[in-house]
Amino acid sequence: MAAPQASAETLADAVRAAVANNPTLAGANARQDALAEAPEQARSLGRLTADVGATGGYDRYDRGKSGSGTVSASLPIWTGGRVRTAVRAADADVAAGGEGVRDVTAGVLSDVVGAYADLLFQQESVAIVRADIQLLDSQVAESKARFDLGTGTQTDVARLVAQRASAGATEASAVAALAAAAADYRAVVGVDAGKLAPPPATLAGLPATIENARAQAIEANPVYRQARFALDAADARIGIARSNGAPSVGVGASYGYGYAAGGGDGGYVRSAAAGATFRLPLLTGGLVKSQVRQATADARAARYDTDAVSRNVVRAIDTAWANVIAARTRVDANTQAVTAADRALAGVKAEYAVGLRSTLDILIADESLRGAQLALANSRSDLLTGETALLRATGALGQAAFG
Repeated sequence: MAAPQASAETLADAVRAAVANNPTLAGANARQDALAEAPEQARSLGRLTADVGATGGYDRYDRGKSGSGTVSASLPIWTGGRVRTAVRAADADVAAGGEGVRDVTAGVLSDVVGAYADLLFQQESVAIVRADIQLLDSQVAESKARFDLGTGTQTDVARLVAQRASAGATEASAVAALAAAAADYRAVVGVDAGKLAPPPATLAGLPATIENARAQAIEANPVYRQARFALDAADARIGIARSNGAPSVGVGASYGYGYAAGGGDGGYVRSAAAGATFRLPLLTGGLVKSQVRQATADARAARYDTDAVSRNVVRAIDTAWANVIAARTRVDANTQAVTAADRALAGVKAEYAVGLRSTLDILIADESLRGAQLALANSRSDLLTGETALLRATGALGQAAFG
C-alpha cells in the first residue's frame, strides 16, 4: 500500500510524524508497559492471598456421593527481606527500561535527521545540477550565435555542448540518488516527502563547551543511566538470593464444608483452622550460597559494564564535539567559497561578453561554483547530523531540539 502524501516538510514535522508512526518506538513503549507491571507483581508477594476450592465425586463401594468446599487465606508477616529486595530490583528494572526507551527514541530521531539531511542534500544537488544545465543551455545558444556571427569558434561550441551533455548525465545520477533518498525517508518517517525546508541553523539544547557536554552526558545519557539502573537491580538481586536462606513467618486460616452420602456416618462435616507458620531453611544442598555467589558476580559484572559505558559515552562526546566544530568550520569556509565563486562566474561572463575571456574560462568558473555549492550543501548536512549526534550523546536529543 502506498504511503500517504506527507504534510511534514520541515524537520520538526518530520520528527513528529516519525514518532507517531515508527513501529520500533511503538514496540519499545509496549515492552516498557509490560515491564512496568513487575513492581506490582513483586509487592504481591507480601500481600494477603485467598483461595476457594471445591471437590465432588462418587464412591460406589463406600460413601457414595461426596463433596467439599474450602476457603483459605494467608498473609506473609516476615519474608526475610524477599519482598523488599524484589520490589527494589523490579523498580530498578523499570527505570532501566525507561532509559532504554529514551535511547530507542533518540535512535529513531537520529535516523530521521539522517534521512532528512540526505534527502535535503539530494534535492539541493538536483537543483544545483539543473541550474547548471540552464546556464549551459544559454551558453551553448550564445556560443552558437557568436559562431554564426564569426566571433566564435566551433571549438567553443563543442566544449559547451560536451559540458552540457556531461551535465545531463550528472542530472540523471542525481535524480536516481534523490529517488533512493526519498525511499529511505519514507521508510524512516512513514510518509512521502515533498520539497524539504532548510533545518534550523542550530539545534536547541547544544552544550556551550565540551566540559559541559561531558558533565551533561554523565547525568543524562540514557545508555549510561540504563547501565546504572541495571547495576542497582543487580545489587538488589543479591538481597533476593540471601533471603532464600532467611526465616519467614506468616499467618493463615481456612474453613471447609463437606458432605458425604451413604454409610452409617454420612452427612455434613465442617472444619475451620487458623495459625501461624514459621519456616527456616536448614539445609539447601548449597543452593542458597551458590545463588548469592552468582548474584554477587552478576553485580560485579554490571559494575564493570557501567564503567565501560561511561568511557564510551565520554568518547562519543569527544568525537561528536570534534565533528561539530569541523562541520561548522566547513560551513563557514564553503559559504565564503560560494560567494566568491558566484562573483567570479559573473565576472568571467561579463568579460567573455566583451571578448576578454574564453569559453574554457566560463566552464572552469561554472564548475567551481557548482562544486562550492555542493560542498556547502554537504557540509550543512554534516553539521545537522553532527549536532544530532552530540545531543544524543549528552542525552538531550528530543523533539524540542528541532523546534
